[in-house]
Amino acid sequence: MDRDTAKQAAAEAAAQLVRDGMCVGLGSGSTTAYALEFLGRRIQAEDLDVQGVPTSFATERRARTHGIPLTSLDDTPSLDLALDGADEVDDAFRLIKGGGGAHAREKVVAHQADRFVVLVDPTKEVGRLGTQFPVPVEVLPMAATPVMNALDAAGAMPTLRTADAKDGPVVTDQGLWIIDARFPDGIENPDALNRRLCDRPGVLDHGLFLDMATDVLVGRPDESVDHRSAS
Repeated sequence: MDRDTAKQAAAEAAAQLVRDGMCVGLGSGSTTAYALEFLGRRIQAEDLDVQGVPTSFATERRARTHGIPLTSLDDTPSLDLALDGADEVDDAFRLIKGGGGAHAREKVVAHQADRFVVLVDPTKEVGRLGTQFPVPVEVLPMAATPVMNALDAAGAMPTLRTADAKDGPVVTDQGLWIIDARFPDGIENPDALNRRLCDRPGVLDHGLFLDMATDVLVGRPDESVDHRSAS
């Protein structure tokens, strides 16, 4: 499968949803990176008045490179649209996100948007969440061991995410650590897991995005796009 072509197809379709005067949440990851490129081209070619709220330091830098004016939730707390990718998406529009470690900010931005549009290639579609990717759980460093023990009791195989180019754990933009919780048979009850994680002291947030996505754009290798809407 030509995943790169599929990603670009979804990204271009997402960029076309942006209208003049919008404030847009700008997600993270490789597919969203293409969307920023396409959006930057539209802003230049069509003289669009658009502002973006980035979900990570990397997205902020990428958006500036493509000429996308930026704002913040302090100045623009309500967004018209949020564009972001996903590690997994099921038929009920439930997601696992956070492969890049930006899920906490991504969730805040998505929650503030009237529409949350998810752009993926076909490899991200699953019948059951957790079958391909672990659930990232962002934690206070002092809480890592208790949270890992709780995840183990919930049937997960938790591991502390470590960095590739440095010794030690990955550190998020919030200065916290990430535990990746892998479920060997997938997640039986995502809602119950969501509640369990949200109630756990020391957990900032996690990568389950439930009842949030309004649209899913699945790009195909033939450059077609399957647009699914929850409404």
